[in-house]
Amino acid sequence: MAIISHRSFTLICGSRTFLLLLLLILSSSLLYFSLLERTLFQPKYHQDVPQRNISILLWHWPFGRSFRLRGDKCLEKYNISRCFLTANTSTFSSADVVIFHHQELSRGRSLLPLHRDRHASQHWVWLSMEPPVNNLNVSQLNGLFNWTMSYRRDADIAIPYGKTLLGGDGHTFTAAPNRSCLVGWVVSKYQPQQARAAVYQSLKKFIPIQVYGRWNKKPLSNKKLLPTISKCFFYLSFENSEATDYISEKLWRNAFQAGVVPVVLGPSRATYEALAPPGSFIHISDFRSTEDLAVYLKLVAADRKAYEQYFQWHHTHRVKTYTDWIERLCQICVQYPRLPANRVYDDLEGWVHS
Repeated sequence: MAIISHRSFTLICGSRTFLLLLLLILSSSLLYFSLLERTLFQPKYHQDVPQRNISILLWHWPFGRSFRLRGDKCLEKYNISRCFLTANTSTFSSADVVIFHHQELSRGRSLLPLHRDRHASQHWVWLSMEPPVNNLNVSQLNGLFNWTMSYRRDADIAIPYGKTLLGGDGHTFTAAPNRSCLVGWVVSKYQPQQARAAVYQSLKKFIPIQVYGRWNKKPLSNKKLLPTISKCFFYLSFENSEATDYISEKLWRNAFQAGVVPVVLGPSRATYEALAPPGSFIHISDFRSTEDLAVYLKLVAADRKAYEQYFQWHHTHRVKTYTDWIERLCQICVQYPRLPANRVYDDLEGWVHS
């Protein structure tokens, strides 16, 4: 009879334990890779992309200006899938979403299809890119709309005029030297009772301001707009209304794309800090008077280093502007999975003027 020594017995037991551990590891690995393969190859959907086709009907053209919707525009132009736009009102009964631009409703140029059968899952969207003062006759729309679409951050579908994105453009931005204009302003709908009019009338007593636009019969074409503004050190990005989150193309396009420093009048400084690139603007609320503002602008324009501080954001941020109505409409599909299914704005007017 063979006798196994204590040492040999220990080695055998150790070997068996090692083999058991090895088998356990191998079986666990096989299970992990099986699950991984299943995860990798099963169909995925981005959390912001609907998992079925969404049909969106634009009931009337915003401001009466038509544009082509034929084909899969959201996919072709913006890589947003399962999102189909149409302006064919005969598709009303099958549309998932129907969009109504407020200006046409408020002026009676278009009527709501209240006489048409509206299926229970169809959502109506109230759309406006205007501040409250320009949105008239909203009370008649109470209790009819499910979602709001606006520049406001608290809208169901937020579509700002512009957005600040992280990451510079990779280019060294240098402010153009030898500018021939201290301050520029482009304005077409000038109204004396507006806050911006009062600031302009006071500010021009202390510094020269080059004014363009239909108001003073010096309109600029789209081709000449930015080159003209770029000759100035500063641009008056004055909104026609001081309203929540209302920061229009006057900042995003006219100032930033022209490469000038915007002097802003609109919502609070905190709002601009939240939405615009850091250190990119001068807010009029920082000054006790327009004379103090004028003195500051002249000092900064004379100090190249101080002036270029307002462009440092180009190293870490960039801006994106939204000007295409198709891109705005496609955003409905991006946000669709998160939109409230059963919301109704019983007091739409209250929301608009809040």
